[in-house]
Amino acid sequence: MVPLPQNWRMIARKYPNSYFLFFLLAIILLPMMELSAQAFTRDEFKDSIQNIPYFTIHKDNYFITGLPTNTSVNSNTANAKYQISFKQMITRNALPWDTYLFATYSQKAFWDVYKESFPFREINFNPSIGVGKAIFNKRDRLKGIISINFEHESNGRDSIFSRSWNRLNIEYATNLSDKIRARGKLWLPFAYKKGNSDILEYRGLGELQLSYEMKPNKLYFEVLLRKGLTWDTKGTYRPRIYYSPFKKNRSNQYFMLEWYVGQAESLMDYKAFTSMVRIGYVIKSNELNFLKGK
Repeated sequence: MVPLPQNWRMIARKYPNSYFLFFLLAIILLPMMELSAQAFTRDEFKDSIQNIPYFTIHKDNYFITGLPTNTSVNSNTANAKYQISFKQMITRNALPWDTYLFATYSQKAFWDVYKESFPFREINFNPSIGVGKAIFNKRDRLKGIISINFEHESNGRDSIFSRSWNRLNIEYATNLSDKIRARGKLWLPFAYKKGNSDILEYRGLGELQLSYEMKPNKLYFEVLLRKGLTWDTKGTYRPRIYYSPFKKNRSNQYFMLEWYVGQAESLMDYKAFTSMVRIGYVIKSNELNFLKGK
């Protein structure tokens, strides 16, 4: 048996009843899925990656606003949330083992727009740097995309309000069918004890995201799942619906309805349970469109 890293052995001893192994199984099983015959060949993928812009969207860029479902609605509980996220390809020419170097930056803000002075409640900063690699099946067609990256996340505060953690991630994205895409992500956390030593009880050691393409470029359903490292209900369930009213959605713009249920929506209040329904405008990420094929 391959020995677990020291951090993971410590986590396994501390949380013997956890079922974060679900995410381990997801990572193992996702690469076994087969894609349709329309998937890119190795040469087609290499040509495509040479033609994409160096600077692109990473995660969804959005501005949404809404209200809670589990408490009274007022100017203190209703708010807005927005995110900006981009990706910079550092190299498009293949590095050793046909890998590619990239950097990302995401910033998520919680904005109390219904209060008199419109104050920002919190801003979370999330840079990363990593390498990506395309995985091909025996027929030499694109099967999935794997990446390994170093990621930092913090709220930029100091003293007792400081929240930050670092992690080494491994992520794999593939298609489960012509319309369903899956992305599994596992992380090995480190340097996270000060201010939020129990964050893994709420964030867990990974996440699983499923996306269902109901109508191409028109209607999507997506769900994100995380499970904290305890037997209780700590974790995250975040479904989203994307709808585009545009006839030709070349700019990848949608309206998005999101329901966030669980903990760790923000770093400052990662222990607090949240049930928020928000709606607004989004420029949807298309960095995994390679998986759609031709």
